[in-house]
Amino acid sequence: MTAVAGPVLETPAIHTTELAKRYGSTVALTGLSLTVPGGEVFGFLGPNGAGKTTAVKLLLGLAAPSGGEAWLLGAPAGDAATRRRVGYLPELFRYQGWLTAREVLALHCELARLPRAGWGNEIAGALRTVGLERRADDRVEAFSKGMQQRLGLGVALLGRPDLVILDEPTSALDPVGRHEVRAIIRELRERGTAVFLNSHLLTEVEHVCDRVAVVDHGRVVASGRLQELLGTTGVRLRQAGLDQAALQSLGRFGRTSVEDGWLTVEGPKDEEVADLVAEIVRLGGRVYAVEPRQTTLEDRFLQLVDHAPARAEETR
Repeated sequence: MTAVAGPVLETPAIHTTELAKRYGSTVALTGLSLTVPGGEVFGFLGPNGAGKTTAVKLLLGLAAPSGGEAWLLGAPAGDAATRRRVGYLPELFRYQGWLTAREVLALHCELARLPRAGWGNEIAGALRTVGLERRADDRVEAFSKGMQQRLGLGVALLGRPDLVILDEPTSALDPVGRHEVRAIIRELRERGTAVFLNSHLLTEVEHVCDRVAVVDHGRVVASGRLQELLGTTGVRLRQAGLDQAALQSLGRFGRTSVEDGWLTVEGPKDEEVADLVAEIVRLGGRVYAVEPRQTTLEDRFLQLVDHAPARAEETR
């Protein structure tokens, strides 16, 4: 990256500039530009075929880019020394069924070239974090898919990486397991680890991510802090006492609808909400609760992405 004058900024966990990838005549990634700050949880979203899987491969050095550049933790993507500081949980993985959970973790300690003297603590810590302490010496072939997902997450956490890339980490988990993984992700953030979360479970992203980027056709179509991206679209009021004519008169504040005693008004600015409440009271109504109404991540996602047929790239 080009040095610029000014205050020293924290090195981003991930930074890409017009990152592109072609497979023959197939354009898998058009020009991906994004920055993932250190110590934050970053959601990476997009429809099938948007280029998410290709982007992860390029970031990890598993594929060479056709154009553009990428850096992880301040070093070019694929740098061997930097990869030891990165944990990775792929979406599709399989461990040898005859190995125990402890043996799988020991194997990956060796692959990561962690100091042998520290293996015991690393393995015990990973098993404890993902809730597999009691199954440490059971063979992987006896594990459910959810337990294997936990083991994969444990592998990704070996060596206390500075950046963890998680590809669909909760796809095989039940609600309790998802809650526990969210707790792990929050713990990683608290200790300063950046998490790059590739997921199609939008509710999971809403629970844990500080920032998100939505990618479509190989480019970022929107990014930013989650609250900024969603914004406030209106207000919901628990009210009673207004007749139909009074409700219609509130239309000057925005489009209105009523369901189960809740009045929803689309569009009023924050400073207009007090005027709206005062008008309801003036018209003879009673207000019991006022709640901001935000666009859900699913709503915003559907607004942003192009609903083109799924592309074959995502299976690469």
